[in-house]
Amino acid sequence: MSAYFLFENLEIHDLAQLEAYKSRVGPLVQAHGGRYLVLGGNARRVEGDWTPRYLVMIEFPDADRAAQWYASPEYEEIKSLRLSAGRFNGVLFDGL
Repeated sequence: MSAYFLFENLEIHDLAQLEAYKSRVGPLVQAHGGRYLVLGGNARRVEGDWTPRYLVMIEFPDADRAAQWYASPEYEEIKSLRLSAGRFNGVLFDGL
């Protein structure tokens, strides 16, 4: 069963750090079997009161592979770049 990470960029206060993160994260996602499904774009609210700012959705073959990516030493190293660049929400959930 596929698994998905959904991240929301809430606030960016260091664009250089975020750019450094972005330049390194793609190949690491691919190396763990992941692929980007959403990378920003225009989000339009159709129900409720949530107005997402900038969404990133990554699909992995299963929850184990997704968790391995997030906990990997390689990602730990570059995740600090993202976390120092701003504020983010992130969730991992199972697909169908």
